[in-house]
Amino acid sequence: MSEKITIGLIQIKCGTNIEENVEYSMEKIEEAARRGAQIICLQELFNAQYFPQTVNVDHYNLAESVESPTLQRMSELAKKLEIVLIVPFYEKAGRGVYFNSAAIFDADGSYLGTTRKNHIPDGPQYHEKYYFIPGNTGYPVYETRYGKIGVGICWDEWFPEVARILALQGADILFYPSAIGSEPDHPELSTHSAWEKAISAHGISNGVFVAAVNRVGQEKDMSFYGGSFVSNPLGEILQSLDDKEGILIQEIDKQDIDSTRNLLQFLRDRRTDTYGLILEKEALQRAKKMPSPESNNILVQTK
Repeated sequence: MSEKITIGLIQIKCGTNIEENVEYSMEKIEEAARRGAQIICLQELFNAQYFPQTVNVDHYNLAESVESPTLQRMSELAKKLEIVLIVPFYEKAGRGVYFNSAAIFDADGSYLGTTRKNHIPDGPQYHEKYYFIPGNTGYPVYETRYGKIGVGICWDEWFPEVARILALQGADILFYPSAIGSEPDHPELSTHSAWEKAISAHGISNGVFVAAVNRVGQEKDMSFYGGSFVSNPLGEILQSLDDKEGILIQEIDKQDIDSTRNLLQFLRDRRTDTYGLILEKEALQRAKKMPSPESNNILVQTK
């Protein structure tokens, strides 16, 4: 297997017609493949406008199963183009059971599995807890024709624990399909810079490549800022898109993972025996109640 892989990220606008969105996405996938992309990732909830802006029971009708015609078409397209394809979609797993998911198809069209979004946000115009159950698939890593990949969906991408778990399981590239943009309660604020820094930093901490893809354009009361990018294991942005539609094509060399990890031995030097606190939800409250070291006559050593 070659150590070099070409990534393709599809950053587009979504209209109100789902079938047209699917057709448009497939056209862009074919274009990315013609330009050499081997692993292609679509944006979060790729075939519809971002419906969690509002609470509406009718939006549950947008969900579909992994066996749906849409996903079948994506499987056939992956086989035809010999690409690995990451397809984020609104999943109906059972009656009244809905997830924010991403299906992964290998280059022969075979279905490798589904990652379900674990961290579900809730806030003004991001009413995701109404629509999505927290994921129950954990953090799978997929062995594809072109390499090992892991997927974290939107809000998952902000949590360093997700990236660490995927890296420890052998992922070389972390894909983050997203739908992030304006903050209605803070219209003067853009999270774009923080978003890019937080996610690319996971590459540094874990010695992996990061590929984040976001949507663009105005959808009802929200504006999505795009900014899709690929970064290397040192967190350097290799290429990024602006706030317009586009296809990002970036070749990477997995040998960079070895050289970076040999330089920055974060995985070697972990102290898992000291990390129990991060598993406690009440840790912050407990820390506020703890006496200071001085009050306990604890010797504080400094270098």
